[in-house]
Amino acid sequence: MMRTDRNLLHNRQAEAGEHCDALGPLFDPTTFRYLEGFGIGPGWRCWEVGAGGTSVVSWLAKKVGPTGKVVATDLDTSRLAPAARPPVEVRVHDVGVEEPPGEEFDLVHARVVLSHVPDSERALRSMIKALRPGGRLLVEDADPLLQPQLCPDEYGPEQQLANRLRDGVRAHLAERGADLSFGRRLPRLLRAAGLRRVVADVHYPVSSPACAALESATVREIRDQLVTAGIATDRDIDRHLANITADGMDISATPMISAWGRKA
Repeated sequence: MMRTDRNLLHNRQAEAGEHCDALGPLFDPTTFRYLEGFGIGPGWRCWEVGAGGTSVVSWLAKKVGPTGKVVATDLDTSRLAPAARPPVEVRVHDVGVEEPPGEEFDLVHARVVLSHVPDSERALRSMIKALRPGGRLLVEDADPLLQPQLCPDEYGPEQQLANRLRDGVRAHLAERGADLSFGRRLPRLLRAAGLRRVVADVHYPVSSPACAALESATVREIRDQLVTAGIATDRDIDRHLANITADGMDISATPMISAWGRKA
C-alpha cells in the first residue's frame, strides 16, 4: 500500500505486515482470476503499483517467467525484499508524483492504492502512460461507503461495538481526506482516461478467518489514533479484540471494486 496522510496504515509497523498478509487470502483469488482472464503468460512486462507485500508479485513472476519482467514499486519496499530476484525488479517509487518506471508494459495493476494517493487522477494517467497500446490496466480499491458496517447482522452488543468502531474509523479517515467512495468511480475514471472495453466487478467477503485477521491487525495498528481522536477507549478496543479472538462474530471486509480496461 502507498503511504500518505490519508492512510492510517504504516508499512513499517508489524501490524502492517499482518494487514498485507490478511489482504492476500481475502482478495488474491479474485485478482488472479481477472489477471488470468487477460491471458497473462511468458514474456509479459508487468508493473505492480504500491505492491506492499509479495503475494501478487510472486504470482506475476511465475506467470511471466524468465523472459518476462515484473516491476514492483512502493514507497516502502522492505516487505518486497524476498521477491527481489529476476524477473522481479523492486523500486522505491511514488506513483502520485513520479513518472512511471518505464513504458510499454503489458499489464499495470494496483490494489488499495489510488484512494490513498492525493492526486489519484495524476497517478491513474501515469499508470496508463506506462501501458503499451493494447495493454491492460486493473485497478482495485475499497469502497467503505458501499457497505459501511463491519457486522451486517447486528444482533448483539459485540456487533454493536464493532459497528460503532467501524463508524469511528470511517469518520476519522474522511477527516484525513481519504476518498471513501473512490471504488465506485473507477469505471468512469478509466473511461474518462481513454481506456476501452472497461468492465468492473465487486468482491465482498462477508465472514472468514481472514476478515477477522484483517480487522484485528487494522485496529491494533491504529489503536493510539482511535483513542487520541476520542473514537474509542482502550477498554472498548480491548473488548473488541477479545470478541474477534473468541470467533463468535461474522466480520465482513470492505467491498473491493475491481475495474479494468485496455489502452487504445
